[in-house]
Formats: sequence, structure tokens, C-alpha cells
Amino acid sequence: MKIKTPTLADIEQATERIKGEVHLTPLFRSRTFDSDTGTVAFFKTENLQRIGAFKIRGALNKIRSLNDNEKSRGVITFSSGNHGQATALATRLENIKCVVVMPENARTSKRNAAEGYGAQVVAAGTTSDDRYERALGLHKEFGYTIIPPYDDHFIIAGQGTCGLEIIEQVPDVDIVLVPVGGGGLISGCALAIKSKKPHVRVVGVETNGADDANQSFRQKKLIRYDKTSTIADGMRNLSLGNLNFEMILKYVDDMMTVSDEDVISMMRFFFERMKIVVEPTGAVAAAAVRVHSSQFQGKKVCAIISGGNIDTNDFLSLVKQS
Repeated sequence: MKIKTPTLADIEQATERIKGEVHLTPLFRSRTFDSDTGTVAFFKTENLQRIGAFKIRGALNKIRSLNDNEKSRGVITFSSGNHGQATALATRLENIKCVVVMPENARTSKRNAAEGYGAQVVAAGTTSDDRYERALGLHKEFGYTIIPPYDDHFIIAGQGTCGLEIIEQVPDVDIVLVPVGGGGLISGCALAIKSKKPHVRVVGVETNGADDANQSFRQKKLIRYDKTSTIADGMRNLSLGNLNFEMILKYVDDMMTVSDEDVISMMRFFFERMKIVVEPTGAVAAAAVRVHSSQFQGKKVCAIISGGNIDTNDFLSLVKQS
């Protein structure tokens, strides 16, 4: 069954549905970054969001859209980490049973957080396919309601609330850069931004080792990888969601890539110069402004910091790299 495509009205409804439980995250600035890149840059700090990432927006919107029968069966989701935490928190707020299928190599901090919110965590393989197949099996066995991580009408609408906030906070923004994993954040934000301000450019960013969305965008067909290789665990999915891909083709202006080394350098900059902790996936969009600065000269840009969930030892190991 084809998933319904969300509209601006759905994003505005999501804003009301999640109000009071989701933070209006601030925009951070850095004069050093502006000087280095020749831009006027803003950073949308979703690393300061509840559960440490933007994912609570979509998860809570989805959970609150369920009917009583769907809620009574409990829910199951499959996630490398942040969506699992978000679903766990959303279900705790609504007093619903939650099962989260995570990869066997999930970051300890993300697994602990999901369990801390009351979810049952099940480990399954290392790929997005492994997680999906395990979740589907448990859904068939126990009747849980599936909460997809990105390829879903309500998830996309919820993530789009971040885009609405950006154009309200920076009304004259020229370009918004968004990290791309499964495509929920960029499809929702692009819809919101283009619906309100069609002239604003929306650019998606991935790492070189997980550039399926970039390739899909260039080739105008959905590209699926057998495996990905990147430190950005939120980008290790093997392909975009179907609806996300359709929306990216319709609303997104361009795609860019950066290296893992570029991401580490950006994480270090955030920590040393701006005093914030950012996970690898969260640093990708900002890294693109530095790497591709010639394309942004004199522009007012906003890069979304999608999350800040990373184990202490992993963070220290990465930022110490030269």
C-alpha cells in the first residue's frame, strides 16, 4: 500500500501534536566559522533536543497519531539508535509497551538510553535489513504496531517541524543543509521550507562511504547498497525510504558528500570552539559548509546538527585523531 505523502498542513498539525514535549532548539553561531568559510552560518542544535536528537519529533507525532487498538498492541521499531530512543521516550509518555530492535554493534549509550526509557531492546545483525527483518518477525508473532524510522507519513511530518522552526528563526536564510540517513529529516524539512519559502535552497549531505542518497539523487532512481562504511552510524542504512526518495527528488536542490575525516574535524571544532558535543552524523551538514565553502560564499546558511548521542570513549577517541 502506497504511503500517503504529507503536506504542509500535516507538519503544522504535528507542531500542535508534539507541543509541550519537544524543545524549540536554539541556533548557535561562531564568528570563527564564519570567518573561515566566508558565510553567515547558523547551527540548529538538535543535539540539545530531548533524547539528544531530532528523532523525538517524528516518533512522538507518530505515536500520538495511533488509534486505541494500535496502542493497545504495543509498538516495535528498528533503529541504529536515535529513533529507538525517541520511540522509547514517546511510548513512555503515552504509557505504551515498546520493543526496539537495534544492531548488535549499537552504541552502548544509545542502547542504555532506550532501556532507560523503558523499552525492551532486541539485538539483530549489523545492517538495516537485519533490524527490519527481526522487527517484522516479532510484529507477526506478537502483533506489535510497527513504527518505521523514516518511511512514514507521520514520521516525516514530525521531522518537518524542525524545518518550520528554522525559517521562523532565520527568516532570510539562503540555504539549509541537512544530514541524510533514511531521508525522514530532509524530506520533512524540505517540504516545510519549500512550502513556506520556495527560494530557499535545501541541500542534503552524506558521508562518502554511505552516499546512497547522493547517488539516488544524481541518477534519479533509488539506489540500494549491499553495505556502507562510515563513522556516522545514522547513515549506515542501505537505501532511502521510498516516500523519502520521492520527496527528495521533488523538494531538494542538491546533495553533497564529505569524508569521515571531515566529520571528525567538525566534531572537534564544535567541541573546542563552541563547547558542544556532536555525534558523527550530527556534524555532517556543518562539515559540508567547510569543505564546500566556495559554494556558500556570502550566503546565510543553516546547518542542522541532528544529534549528540555518542559514547564518551568513542568521542574522545575520534576528536583526538590528528
